[in-house]
Amino acid sequence: MFCYQCEQTAAGTGCTKVGVCGKQPDVAAMQDLLVYLQKGLSHVALAAREKGVYEPSLGHFMAKATFSTLTNVDFDTERLAELCRETVTRRDALAAKVKAAGGQIPAGSATFVPAADVAGMVAQGEAHGIEKDPELNPDIKALKQTLIYGLKGVAAYADHAAILGQEDDEVYAFMQKGLAATERNDISLEDWVGLVLECGRINLRTMELLDAGNTGTYGHPVPTTVPLGYKKGKAIVVSGHDLKDLQMLLEQTAGKGISVYTHGEMLPCHGYPELKKHPHFFGHYGTAWQNQQKEFADFPGAILMTTNCIQRPRKEYMDNIFTSGLVAWPGAQHIGEKADGSKDFGPVIAKALDMPGFPEDVDRGTIMTGFARNAILSVADKVVEAVKSGAIKRFFLVAGCDGAKPGRNYYTEFVEKTPKDTVVLTLACGKFRFFDKQLGDIGGIPRLLDVGQCNDAYSAIQIAVALANAFDCGVNDLPLSMVLSWYEQKAVAILLTLFYLGIKNIRLGPSLPAFLTPNVLDVLVKNYNIMPITTPDEDLKAILG
Repeated sequence: MFCYQCEQTAAGTGCTKVGVCGKQPDVAAMQDLLVYLQKGLSHVALAAREKGVYEPSLGHFMAKATFSTLTNVDFDTERLAELCRETVTRRDALAAKVKAAGGQIPAGSATFVPAADVAGMVAQGEAHGIEKDPELNPDIKALKQTLIYGLKGVAAYADHAAILGQEDDEVYAFMQKGLAATERNDISLEDWVGLVLECGRINLRTMELLDAGNTGTYGHPVPTTVPLGYKKGKAIVVSGHDLKDLQMLLEQTAGKGISVYTHGEMLPCHGYPELKKHPHFFGHYGTAWQNQQKEFADFPGAILMTTNCIQRPRKEYMDNIFTSGLVAWPGAQHIGEKADGSKDFGPVIAKALDMPGFPEDVDRGTIMTGFARNAILSVADKVVEAVKSGAIKRFFLVAGCDGAKPGRNYYTEFVEKTPKDTVVLTLACGKFRFFDKQLGDIGGIPRLLDVGQCNDAYSAIQIAVALANAFDCGVNDLPLSMVLSWYEQKAVAILLTLFYLGIKNIRLGPSLPAFLTPNVLDVLVKNYNIMPITTPDEDLKAILG
């Protein structure tokens, strides 16, 4: 195997024996095969579009399949094999229509026949991994992989949005164009840069769709106090990112004497009016995804994993953990989706009722969430006046992914050392390095504002644009500094969106992507002044002067 799509990749160069995430070589090979088959399906989809025989349902399927290859989503070779088979079934059915309409299907991935069994598929996947790419130009190869990883992030957000009824065929069309392009050898380095930036534009549109789905279904988040302790009684904890799964679970647990807790990036769900109205939606348990093995082992109830972020379940809670959506771990019970999109969480509820639950109430303080764009922009005049008066000197967006690799304590120390006349905006699971810090406020404006999940980068962008408009300047001219952490491919997609918007002077860590070559990195430095983090003291001194 060879995989370097996440920040924690072995030795900063690539996982070759087993993934740092827990991905085994056979799973890595199956994911490589699925990506290869998605490229083939993309060629057929583009030909179908030209002949007017394109299948509209194809886009969401491709988003789901591509999302399944993102870090910490699907570790089950059987589930991946099913996606490979469905890809080929859809591809061949559409290819027949293209040929009937007089179109041509290229040889290669568009006609590739997978093996009949998983072992054969694994061998085929090994033959189509990253290191097997015949591309000789290392910079073009780096940009190809950057595009693929950006598209994985887009696919994740597109799936989240489609689940809530928000789709745009422009997103799917670019996914197909981008995946098919990675098999071409006639695209210049300059045009590859253009494709990568176009991925950033498409990701902005995709995050806009997801934002519309979340806020249109559950209302705009409002500032909300969230308990960090426990309530005596039966319990279920929900991790991942999926609001609809949480909604259905809350509805199905109503009146059953079960308290529902969030974990990881589900924390911002407490701010949505349509979710927080459930009285048994109690509080937040634990911290970020990489701590789940320790935290879940101590949880006395059922555990539900939605979307990505699952780690290898420990034996102490293997019988108590359930997966949903695209998440899969061999041996973990899966809650499937019915034809109408609903799910029966009865097994999760039964497990929670069978377990001891918390023996007593425990108060561990509270934190605040729900400071999405509507909440902040509703007091924009107060924020603008605070900046003009000098009460607020600077904003820091300290956001991104958390992880287990050493060096992420930088973000804790950075936030702790920000001056008292500055405000810290945060989003995604990177916030768990400092989410419970008491930073105080500036004239009633909290100094630490949780904007939401990683996809709520859209909210952060809208806040920045609104402030720029209020001050009649560009985003790069605002007293705003971005200090970002990355881990997986959603973060790559967001970073490409920031580049597309022309945002400069981003500090990125804990380490730079292994898939970037020195030449590609040099382009980013020259065009966007992107820079690696150093130390909190040095970076604050450079930012504040």
